[in-house]
Amino acid sequence: MTFTKPTQNATPHLPEDYDARISDVLPYYSSFHQETISLVKSLPSSPNVWMDTGCGTGSLINKAIREFPSTKFLLLDPSEGMLEQAKQKLSSCPAGRLEFLKASPTQEFSHKFEEKPDVITAIQCHHYLNRENRTKATRVCYDLLKDDGIYITFENIRPLTEEGVTIGKRYWGNFQLARGRNEEEIEKHLERFDTEYFPLTVEEHLKLLRETGFKTVELFWYSYMQAGFYCIK
Repeated sequence: MTFTKPTQNATPHLPEDYDARISDVLPYYSSFHQETISLVKSLPSSPNVWMDTGCGTGSLINKAIREFPSTKFLLLDPSEGMLEQAKQKLSSCPAGRLEFLKASPTQEFSHKFEEKPDVITAIQCHHYLNRENRTKATRVCYDLLKDDGIYITFENIRPLTEEGVTIGKRYWGNFQLARGRNEEEIEKHLERFDTEYFPLTVEEHLKLLRETGFKTVELFWYSYMQAGFYCIK
């Protein structure tokens, strides 16, 4: 995510408020979910178990559960508040289709499953981590997956050059301006680049994913300063 999630002790935003805010910050945010679902639909078989880490308010699973009627979904997030909002959003879903895991950052998650996930998704949740913890988080996802399972992640991306960073920030700022955010809000958000979140270049992402051990590593979506990758164990 690109702004601070509510903590257990904070007053959480309503799910619809949170989702509306993030759509004003991240270009094509809803497309991250749709492209993820479309990719999973392209796999040889429907997943039995799908884990979403950094699940936030449960927006991705709220969409995916309708498309995959035989899949069980596991939801993980560092924030108790976000998990509570996800439970509210998904309250009408059959209880047997969902399992809410104890709040934990991905890199610290140590639960062992009886049946390993076929799919693990991490949408806009690991770019807050430094390189050491991002490596740990990626390794946790790899270890949790079944063999031939797929890991799908979307993250903020660092352009390849400093000029690219300057233009990318201006490009991203113009999007937010068109969505009604004021210049002070935009400036504060863009100042977080390399201070509160730590984006990698596409090349660095690909290298990390290959070094983790995935046999297939692909870039499948890229726009503004965000990208989507999928990897097969």
